Order: sequence, then C-alpha cells, then structure tokens
Amino acid sequence: MPANTPLPIQELFDDNQASLRLAWLAGKSGNERVIHGDAASAADQIGHLNLIHPGRIQVFGHQEYEYLLRLSDSSLAYQTRELIAGAPPALIIAQALEPHPHVLKACDENRIPLLTTPLPAAQVIDFLRVYLSKKLAARVTMHGVFMDVLGVGVLITGESGLGKSELGLELISRNHGLVAD
Repeated sequence: MPANTPLPIQELFDDNQASLRLAWLAGKSGNERVIHGDAASAADQIGHLNLIHPGRIQVFGHQEYEYLLRLSDSSLAYQTRELIAGAPPALIIAQALEPHPHVLKACDENRIPLLTTPLPAAQVIDFLRVYLSKKLAARVTMHGVFMDVLGVGVLITGESGLGKSELGLELISRNHGLVAD
C-alpha cells in the first residue's frame, strides 16, 4: 500500500472549523505543520495533555487547565517549555477556556497552532480520532470486477483490456452476483 501523505494542520482546521467551532488563536505561521501516521495510529495522534506523548495534538480540558492554574510561575514556564519542546502538531483548548499568556506566547514564538473550541475536550478528541482515522487511511485504486461467487467475495483484477468485465458477465450468466465493476 502506498505511503500516506501527511495531514497539514491547516487542512484539519478547514475541514473541522464548522463542526467543532474552532478558532485559531496563536501560532498562525505554523499552519504548515503536519500530522504523520496512519489510520491504525489515529488514536495516538490526539489526546488530553500528556508530556509523555509530546508529538501528538494536545487537548486541554478543565482538568488540564486547573492543573496549569495551580502551578507556580516558574513551574508553569517549565511545563510550557517541555510541552513546546515536544513539538506537538497543534494545541487545542476546549470548553471555551481562556489560554494562559505563557502558552499563547510560546505558541506564537514556536509556530505551534493554538486552536480553541467551546466543545468539551472528550467530544473534540473523539471527533478528531474518527476524522484522523479516515484522513490517514491508506488508499489504493485498482481496476477490477468485484463479484459474489457462491457467497464468497471475489475481486478479479488486472490491467486494462484483459477481459475482466467479460469474465464478470460470464459469471453473471451463471447466476453469480455482480458487486461492482
């Protein structure tokens, strides 16, 4: 199967802006940042704030936000540096929470997109996991005829002009089912 093309954050934003009511607050120059992976790893591409998995889209909900508010200024600056050092493709602040100025500044300076949404963090994560699974899925285009032969799916493939359709017609004349040509 062919290698998957990376998904730019700008495309993720454009595709989901209306559904998730996304707004782009900071790091606008980072719109070319990309998400690498495949459909099998879509669940690993996004999640709640987690410094152990820094290379994924980090989502801040109420719990993550409350954690940051409890930190001293020096601890917050350190945690922000650690988060940014992991080079996440983007940060998403959910539930209409106001981003901390440290985070805004760090995202702008490091060209990391900072998106916000009024929706709950869990809903955003679930929605984007499905979206990423579809967008990162491998795709293959083939010439062929898909038949139902004795209850078993059969894909007849080959180069153009080899007689795949004629073989399919012969099978249809013998009461087998055509699924697609």
